[in-house]
Amino acid sequence: MPDLPTPQDATEAALFTEYWDAVLSYADLCTSGAQTANQLATEAFAAGLREARAEGSSPVRAGRRAPRLPMIPLLLTAVRTAAAGWEADGLGHRLDPDLRLWLNSDKAARYTGPPLQRPVALRGLRDLQEADASLLWLVEVEALPLPVVARRLGLDPEVAGQELEQVRALFRDRSHRAHLDTPMDAQCRSYVRLLDAVTRSSGADTPDDLSRHLATCVQCAEAAACLRLHGGGLPAALAGGVIGWGGLAYLERRRRAAEVRLGVGRPGAAAERETGDPKEDTGRGRLLRGGLLAAAVLLSMLALGVSMMPFGGSDEDRTARPDDRQPVADPRVPLPSADPSGAAPTARSTAPAASSTAVGTVAGSAGHDPDPDPEPQGTSSATARGSATAPRREAACRFEYEQVNEWPDGFQATVTITTVEALTDWRVSWSFQDGQQVSQMWDARVSQHGTRVTATAADYNKSVAADGSLSFGFLASWDGTNSAPRALTLNGSPCAAR
Repeated sequence: MPDLPTPQDATEAALFTEYWDAVLSYADLCTSGAQTANQLATEAFAAGLREARAEGSSPVRAGRRAPRLPMIPLLLTAVRTAAAGWEADGLGHRLDPDLRLWLNSDKAARYTGPPLQRPVALRGLRDLQEADASLLWLVEVEALPLPVVARRLGLDPEVAGQELEQVRALFRDRSHRAHLDTPMDAQCRSYVRLLDAVTRSSGADTPDDLSRHLATCVQCAEAAACLRLHGGGLPAALAGGVIGWGGLAYLERRRRAAEVRLGVGRPGAAAERETGDPKEDTGRGRLLRGGLLAAAVLLSMLALGVSMMPFGGSDEDRTARPDDRQPVADPRVPLPSADPSGAAPTARSTAPAASSTAVGTVAGSAGHDPDPDPEPQGTSSATARGSATAPRREAACRFEYEQVNEWPDGFQATVTITTVEALTDWRVSWSFQDGQQVSQMWDARVSQHGTRVTATAADYNKSVAADGSLSFGFLASWDGTNSAPRALTLNGSPCAAR
């Protein structure tokens, strides 16, 4: 499989992760597994970048601009083209079965056939200036906050909203012109002016005869979705008209990915969505975490003192149970004599921090733990003080962390776990050592608090048979160093690196 292309300039490098994120998200929809998704995404990404660079360096006649899609939709159409190539070359078994049916139907031919018969949204977006088309796509389909998009495109955030409304109106005009140019029968032609009038007003009622026509005519229905700027249907019209198969599923994935990037539900997320500044409220959050940590340490010391105080009972009772009393420590602080991974000190891994693959075992039960995502602890001190011949518990599972791809500010990785015991649900957590931030995850739901990442099972892969395996992949950003994660747990039980 070819490597990912190297960014050509600083601008391309800055957006490299976002481009790859979008391409892999759609490629994952098109294929039957994570590995094939990565292969399709890599092939399409390289082909799309070559096409964009070739168009950018080709001479253009004065006063004219060759129609071109913005970067992300251009790369997404490259995924569709690569998938069609797989089907033609006998590799269709690697693709989603529904996509294969679509590729061999007349629906797919519309996206590559005569220009005037292609979907209205595709033609309308291509006819916009590239900056205008990028603004529309990033806000409507990629679901990025308008202030973030404004800064990226060099717009004044104060007037970005007005600019967006103007671009929507321009897109409507281009779509209307494209619909007029489309070869159509007499019935469709008779509804052109009525369709234009009805879609201009949010309060206009659709006549019954036009409504019945839109229910049976694909071309007119697509045009109506592009012409009606109110009602929230524009994102679906763009995604479906430009991408084709899987457009609505891609749209939903991008909305979820945007929520993860913006940290929906965490403190300061609302301010960040308004300002587009991911560092907003960082100082306040740090003070809050520091105060909570100090309180936890104080309570831990108090509990330790109380646990060591002599309470009632005879001296005989106390001497009969010399090992009953155990110091109470902060559950988040590992004991000094224990390896945080749960392994003996002599078995601690000596692999370099930048290694892209880590393999370990889960010590203990793979069942549910009432305390979600605890930091892994060492071996029980009572067991350590017991007989040297005490039986050792077999590992309940094994895990593999593999870094699949890496580029200047991002990387892709997969986690695969084989469990001895059957699971009805699962939760995998780990801590990053170098501040990496997960931007998207597939085959699992993700949450991240600081350096701690938690992946929980999706609705369709919660159950895992005994001696079976589970896997998921993700995209993340990094800066400076990209070490493998530490303190990986399955359902609260710690994993030890081999």
